[in-house]
Amino acid sequence: MANGEAFEIELEVRDYECDLQGIVNNAVYQHYLEHARHRFLRALGLDFAELHERGADAVVHRVELDYRMPLRSGDRFIVRSSVRRQGIMRFVFEQEVLRLPDRDQAARGLVTAAFMSGGRPIRPPADVAAALEGAGGRAPPLTS
Repeated sequence: MANGEAFEIELEVRDYECDLQGIVNNAVYQHYLEHARHRFLRALGLDFAELHERGADAVVHRVELDYRMPLRSGDRFIVRSSVRRQGIMRFVFEQEVLRLPDRDQAARGLVTAAFMSGGRPIRPPADVAAALEGAGGRAPPLTS
């Protein structure tokens, strides 16, 4: 993954993620985004369990999510993620869910994470900040 390039994973909608209308329940999109963020961090060599052992926990501070079009059971899609720093202690993950094969945007989100230790905000560890800043930059803007 080159600097400024978005990270992508491909997933498929499972039957139980859909509501009575036959579309993905709105809360499930947060699971998709979280799974993609965890895979993104793993691809950067960052491990949540190891960070916790070091006394640093990445905690979601804010989520903004716009739903653009529904996904249905069996739909394949990509979750595209990039990250940028916001201030001293926060990182913002810009994410979008793109239905395949047309790559139409089903949802887009901004997830702000902060680092905590013992319930108090901290600066991210230097190696974590360097990995996120090196991977993120500003990926191409989310489509509207």
